Amino acid sequence: MTGREEWEPAAAELVRPYVITKGRGLPDEEQLSLITLVTVAPEEGQRPTRLSPEEQRLLDICSAGYLSVAEIAGHTRLPLGVVKILLAALAEGGYLVTRSPVRRAALADREILEEVLNGLRAKFG
Repeated sequence: MTGREEWEPAAAELVRPYVITKGRGLPDEEQLSLITLVTVAPEEGQRPTRLSPEEQRLLDICSAGYLSVAEIAGHTRLPLGVVKILLAALAEGGYLVTRSPVRRAALADREILEEVLNGLRAKFG
């Protein structure tokens, strides 16, 4: 373990979530749900240094590939709401790319399914 990893979780617990999020509110559920996938945007230069330590850590975690919001929150040990706010801010700043979950498919019509089943039974017994 490096010295930074030893003190980071303890330091994060001392800081109030309002301070970490800079007073921003939660994003819409449509924008970031628990299963929204997040990754780092292709870099066009060096990473800015004006990000908070929590935002820098989120970028480090997301640089490995697509992770869900829930997975990211689990890795950070921060409250889910705080992680959602920080991810939304990073996405708005162009640092992250989000991929919304696929919408649920519409249910098939019961009559069509029964006709297919009857046709299969007639053909194959």
